[in-house]
Amino acid sequence: MKNVLVTGGSGYIGSVVTKRLLERGYDVTVFDNLERGHRCNADARSELIIGDLRNADEILAAMKKVMPDAVLHFAAYALVGESMANPMMYFENNVKGGVNLLSAMDEVGCKRIIFSSSCATYGVPPSLPIDETMQQKPTNPYGHSKLMFEQMCIWLQETKGFKPTFLRYFNAAGAALGMVEDHEPETHIIPNVLKVALGQKEFVQVFGDDYPTPDGTCIRDYVHLEDLSSAHILALEKEAVGAFNLGTGKGISVKEIVEACRKVTGHPIPVKMCPRRPGDPPALYASGSKAREVMGWNPKHSDIETIVRDAWAAHQKFPNGYEEGE
Repeated sequence: MKNVLVTGGSGYIGSVVTKRLLERGYDVTVFDNLERGHRCNADARSELIIGDLRNADEILAAMKKVMPDAVLHFAAYALVGESMANPMMYFENNVKGGVNLLSAMDEVGCKRIIFSSSCATYGVPPSLPIDETMQQKPTNPYGHSKLMFEQMCIWLQETKGFKPTFLRYFNAAGAALGMVEDHEPETHIIPNVLKVALGQKEFVQVFGDDYPTPDGTCIRDYVHLEDLSSAHILALEKEAVGAFNLGTGKGISVKEIVEACRKVTGHPIPVKMCPRRPGDPPALYASGSKAREVMGWNPKHSDIETIVRDAWAAHQKFPNGYEEGE
C-alpha cells in the first residue's frame, strides 16, 4: 500500500494528509482541479495531476497512469448552506464525481479506498454521543451526497471485493504544517472569530444563546487537523474497513470557543447575539471509541486551546488567506 492517489490533495485536510504520507515514505499522486484547493498546498514531493472527477476520462487516465494500491478521497463540495441552495451542484460533484472515481478504480483493479465522510450523514441523532450504529438520516444535500457515496462503496464491497473505510468527521479545526484554513466563503466558526482579532471584522455573530445547553449556545465536536490526518494514516496501515466516527466524545460550546480565542489572541473579540439559525441542533458530538479500539486512534491535539493556538499562528502568517493563484 505504498502507492496512493489522493483526490483533493491541495485542500484543507487533504494537503496535510498528503504531507504526512510523504513523510512516511509513500509515493503520492494528488488529483485535484484546484477549484477550492490551493496549488501552493500541493507538496512538491508528490505528483500533481490537475483534473476533475466530474470528467470520467480525466480520472480514468490518472488512475491508469498511477495504478495506485489505495485511494484517499477528499475531493468534494462541503458547505451545508450551499447544498441547500443548489442541491444538484452537490450531487453532480460529490455523487457523479464519486461514480467516476469508483468506476476508474474498478477498471484498474484498485479495491482500497479511504473516504473523507461526514457526521452530516447522521442528521439529528436520537441521543448523544453519536456512534456508528445510529441510523443515517441526513437533513441536507451535502450529508446526503456523502451517504450516497458510502452506499455505492458498500455495494462494491459486496459485489467487487472493495475494501472501503468511511471516516466520518465532526468539525475539522485548527491548522498544521504552517498552512491556514482558507475557504470562500468562510463558514467555520474559529476562522470567523479570529478575523475579529485580526481586525478584519468588528464582531463575531453568535446564532442563539437560548439552547438547552449549559451556557445556551450550540455545542459541537472539534477535531484538530493533525488528529484527522493521523486517522487516515492508521486506517491505511491497519487496513481498517468500515465506518469510524472521528470525534472527541465531548463538545465545545460557541461561547467556549470565543473565550478560548480571547485567551489565545489577547483580543476582546466583541460578540453580537443573533437569532438561531433554522435547523441547528443544540448539540452534536461523537463517540470515537470504535476508532480507538480498532485503529488505535487517539486525538492528542483536539483540546480547544491547542486548536485555537495553532489556527491563530496560521492566520497571523496568512492574514488574508492565500494570495490569488496560490
